[in-house]
Amino acid sequence: MTWTPSPMPSATPKSSTPRIVLGVAGGIAAYKSVELLRLLRDRGYHVAPILTPDATRFVGTVTFSALASEPARTSLYGDPTTPIPHTYLGSNADVVVVAPATAHLIARYAMGLADDLLTATLLATRAPVILCPAMHEEMWEQPSVQENLATLRRRGVLVLEPESGHLAGGDEGTGRLPEPATIAELVERVVDGYRGVLSGVSVLISAGGSREAIDPVRFITNRSSGRQGYALAEVAARLGARVTLVTTVERELSLDTRRTIDVVRVESASEMHEAMMLRSASNDCVIMAAAVADFTLKASNEKLKRRDGPPELHFEPAVDILADLVAHRHAGQVIVGFAAETTDVETNAALKWQKKGVDLLVVNDVSANGVGFEYQTNEVVLLSGDREPERISQRSKEEVSRSILARVATLLPEGAP
Repeated sequence: MTWTPSPMPSATPKSSTPRIVLGVAGGIAAYKSVELLRLLRDRGYHVAPILTPDATRFVGTVTFSALASEPARTSLYGDPTTPIPHTYLGSNADVVVVAPATAHLIARYAMGLADDLLTATLLATRAPVILCPAMHEEMWEQPSVQENLATLRRRGVLVLEPESGHLAGGDEGTGRLPEPATIAELVERVVDGYRGVLSGVSVLISAGGSREAIDPVRFITNRSSGRQGYALAEVAARLGARVTLVTTVERELSLDTRRTIDVVRVESASEMHEAMMLRSASNDCVIMAAAVADFTLKASNEKLKRRDGPPELHFEPAVDILADLVAHRHAGQVIVGFAAETTDVETNAALKWQKKGVDLLVVNDVSANGVGFEYQTNEVVLLSGDREPERISQRSKEEVSRSILARVATLLPEGAP
């Protein structure tokens, strides 16, 4: 998918020059940050460097000050011209990029520590943050490092993963800082509005189990908690998408209120059908994660009484929302369906894949432990086109969402949005 820049508001609306805070942590790859600084200046950016005390063991502040737009800073204290440097730098930044980002810096940032100028600035900014980790392969593969990065990604931090190649000490492996030109290109894209692989894409997502009324006080529903749909909405927004969530869930789950997610409340299958069809045409991708009733019934206008004996309930097929979405799709629109199965999972999933005509079918065995309804975790199989089924092992619904949306990004038309 080719990303097309879209205009985004600047953190410094009074200035036409994008302001970049360049953070440098204490790793051997710090020498590459000098070249990155030059490339950012060549693009016409105002660059303010921050070096951690450990970074000065590898590179000098004089070099950065000579090449940057303002003198390099290393401390929260002692600068009479900027008595509160972290708020000055953080509030005036359009982008904060840390290259290299060491395991130590990543851990402190994930924990919310502000014990030096760089971490304090990271906490004081609302600008997009890019981390460029660089460390030895064994450190990069440590679960603690990966968990810290997962935490930061959840908060919207962009992580440019390290490359493979020569490392310090003559070793080879993964952990090498990406080339300065690669980092500078990503900074430029973020300045232009990029926030992730779904930047500029509009996504419509359904969540929860529909409720089919029996009478004014009773209804028939299913075990769906809506967690997977909510996780998809959150991760899609984090990846830059404009998200609309159509949900039957009355209680708030884990939506980050800092993100722009338009929430539409519905209850029955017919209400969800109306809400989804009304909004489908204006979205690039539609994800039917909701567990919609297969059958509905005509509700009594009055509460049914015990004294009248067991009521006769006459069911009829509910509207097939996914089929209607596929039938009325517009050119280039990606449609994702879900299949919750309990028996003959692969066979039933293959039949649904052939019948529904979706671009991607997400299949799970909801009878398995830790999978599907009400759990915090999920395990799915992705069916798409001629590709072999992709199995996503049991993990958090957020991580499952990442895998689903990564596949969605590959299905969008070239040049979208």
